Formats: sequence, C-alpha cells, structure tokens
Amino acid sequence: MANPQESALHYRFGDTLPPSGTTIEVAPGVRWLRMGLPFALDHINLWLLRNVDADGRPGWAIVDCGIANDATRAAWERIFEHELEGLPVLRVIVTHMHPDHIGLAHWLTERWSRAAPDPGSVVHGEPPRGAAGEASPGARDCRLWISATDWNAARLASQSTTGFGGDDAARFFARHGLTDPDALAQVRARRGYYPSMVPDVPRRFRRLMDGMVLRIGAHEWRCIAGYGHAPEHIALHCVALNLLISGDMVLPRISTNVSVIDIEPEADPLPLYLASIERLRALPADTLVLPSHGKPFTGLHERIAQLRAHHDERYADVLAACAEAPKSAADLLDVLFRRKLDLHQTTFAMGESIAHLHALQSEGRLRALEGADGVLRFEPAAAAR
Repeated sequence: MANPQESALHYRFGDTLPPSGTTIEVAPGVRWLRMGLPFALDHINLWLLRNVDADGRPGWAIVDCGIANDATRAAWERIFEHELEGLPVLRVIVTHMHPDHIGLAHWLTERWSRAAPDPGSVVHGEPPRGAAGEASPGARDCRLWISATDWNAARLASQSTTGFGGDDAARFFARHGLTDPDALAQVRARRGYYPSMVPDVPRRFRRLMDGMVLRIGAHEWRCIAGYGHAPEHIALHCVALNLLISGDMVLPRISTNVSVIDIEPEADPLPLYLASIERLRALPADTLVLPSHGKPFTGLHERIAQLRAHHDERYADVLAACAEAPKSAADLLDVLFRRKLDLHQTTFAMGESIAHLHALQSEGRLRALEGADGVLRFEPAAAAR
C-alpha cells in the first residue's frame, strides 16, 4: 500500500533516480543503481561498495543482483563498462533469496571469477599471459555472501518452484478459500516461476550471520538478521557512514510482504517480522536508509512506527470482519487490499492474509474452522459454536 504518512520521511536525493546503466553516489564509496522488474513493483535498488581484496587490490562489492534476464544482464554490462573505474567486482552480497535479489548471483560471480592459469602453459620465468598478451594475475574467486538459510532455500527453489507455484501451492490456496478455477489454474501453471528468474545459484558461498562484521573497503558493515519476509534476511549497517542497507525489511512507500506459503503451512511470520524491525530502532534516528524499493530516506524510527501501526490496523480489520461471519483468507482480500490485484499480486496477498490470520490465531484471538468444503475459515476464539 502507498504510505499515507510519507511526509514524515525525508528523501535525501529528492526525486532524483539513477537512469538505467548509471549510478548515483549516496556516500563516499557507496553507489546506488536501479534495475527494472516485470511486475507492478517495477524496480529494485542495488548497491556498489568500494572494496579491497585480501591482497590489497581495489575493486567493488555488489549488494543484490536483479532477476536473471537479458535486460538486467545488459544493464549490468553498461555499469561494468562505465561505472567501475576499470576495477573488478570482488564479491557479491545478497540480502535474501527472493528472485529480484539473487537472480543474477550465479552469472555475476562467474562473470567476475578468474581461473588460475594452466601450469603447463606458463613459460618458466615469465608471468602468465592473457589472450591479448597482457600479464594475467592468478586465480580470483568472486564469491557469493549470503545467509546459509537463504542460500539453501534459493538452491531448492531454483530446482523446483516449491512454495511459489504448482499443484501444492494451488491446493494450499484452495484450502484457504481461493476457489476461482482460472486463478487456481494460473497458480498451477507457475511451476517454473522461481527458476525462470533464478536459473542457477552459486555452488559455493560465504555465510553471513547476525552480528557478523564485514570489512568492505575502508568501512565496517554489521550484519543484522531479520525474519518474516525471508528465511534469514541480512541487512547491513555502517556506523561510520550512518547507512543502513535495509533490503526489503524497511521500505518507504509500501509495507514489506510477509507471507505464509505452502511448504510451511502453519507458519506465523508476522510476529517475527515485527520483532525484527523493532531491533532496528536501536540505530540512530538520522540513519540514511537504502531500501531495495523506493528512494533512500531518513526517518527510520518514524517508518518503523508506521509499519507497526499498519499491521495493528490490519489486525483490527481482520477481527472485525471475522466477527461478522467466519472468514477465509480469500474472503479477506477485499478487506486487506482495497485495489484490483493481478495474479502475481494475488499470490502475495493470499500469503499475507493467511499471515494475519495465523498471528491472531497464535495470540488466541481467532480460531480456525474447517468447513464441509475443506476450506479453513476463522472466527473469534470466544465465539460459541
């Protein structure tokens, strides 16, 4: 939903956006770029951080990747040609496993890794030579850095669209009241949804964990794990630059999607998400937030309060609707989302509707009833039956 209290936030760069294939410097050694997405949410913000490898060679770290398609690869090639100052990419950091964040991680790490020269081709006493005759340094791994949970989830999803489409997802949504045959047929047809945008995931990675401190170039960045939106989302905070790369955990104009999906049908992710963003209140109020969608902003504490209030309002709406008559997650779509939804949005909306119901059920305020039609509907826990 659009943020009705956006005036409480301050956009450091106003309405200025980096055109495709270019960057804007948001802090010393930190550059902002945008890639297109084929959804209603039509862009993702990605970040370049000045870096130095273990041998002291300068280069860049990429934070998040974009989806795997020709347009995104072409945009990256323009970035490589014009924005890297002739320096290599040394590592790829991914905040979480969703396709717009990890989609091109395999291509990027392969693109910037270099194999060691074949010892048999090296003339004794001379440095190895590249194709054009230039001196060729030794092996260089451009490694993926990501939480272990999200790496494993991405590997699984890239091989089968578990949790994102197919028969299991259709059955799960049907149990929660989505009975429209056309919608269910489209969900079943999305068997290749995730692999189409994440065709491969690097076989090796470096693990990110909560509290880990990364030295990236001249600065230290602390990893902050968050839950509810993805299995183990990692945000990055730099004290020296007063920056938070928030990923999808805190966005300025829309609320982060928090969903229940078919592979974890009893999940209760909303309390995890709300507890995760509460941890971010410990950061300075004037932190410049670099979100994955929308524009860089200050007003972190205000935005956290807005998100908390948003979900409290949605809880109240769900309770009121269920008090009128038992409601399924599908019944609540018009209550929670007051706009027309396409299929992509409907699947996210169903997951979020279920998440609100599960949170209220866990708090003891709602209980689930299974109807003769096999659909789960929820009513106030105190209701007499």
